[in-house]
Amino acid sequence: MLDSTITPLVKGVLTPLVMLLNKCKITADQLTITGFIVGLLVIPLLAMQHWYAALGVIVFNRILDGLDGQLARYQKSSNSAGGFLDISLDFLFYAAVPLGFALADPVNNALPAVVLLVSFIGTGSSFLAFAIAAEKYQIERPQFKYKSFYYLHGLTEGTETILIFIAFCIWPEHFAVLAYLFALACFITVFTRIYGGYKTLKQVTEKA
Repeated sequence: MLDSTITPLVKGVLTPLVMLLNKCKITADQLTITGFIVGLLVIPLLAMQHWYAALGVIVFNRILDGLDGQLARYQKSSNSAGGFLDISLDFLFYAAVPLGFALADPVNNALPAVVLLVSFIGTGSSFLAFAIAAEKYQIERPQFKYKSFYYLHGLTEGTETILIFIAFCIWPEHFAVLAYLFALACFITVFTRIYGGYKTLKQVTEKA
């Protein structure tokens, strides 16, 4: 919901860093892989209840995630391979955070973490399934033309996910409640994406 508003603002802030990374001959794929490897540290940090250290890892991962795509476009090396790598590792990172909280307190956090992961599967699969069809039928993506694939809107997008991860780390004692609430919002996103995506594709295929 917030990605179309936040992304242009972040882009301006990160531009000087992108120029510096380009001078250092660092590639977008290198940033993607580095961010993912560092991001996996969130699992043991959360399991050991080092909440603020985990928060730092989450922020670092997301900064690199913002930088890699912008660097790829700056170097004119943006391609489907890089986009595929980026989104694949992103979803794995998203799954790592609930796992870490489940390990930190299995009795209280395991069930809400599982519910949250199920909702993530729903948002991720509906997002990527529509992107495949959108590519096939060349459906326009006016607000995210710079993306490697069609970026389908929803109530819960990348920005909202990071904000809830931050909230988890600041108020870990309320993880269960926050996880259930965010999972509900994700399920609403799944419904609207499936409904809207189905209607869109049906109209497109009937015209074809």
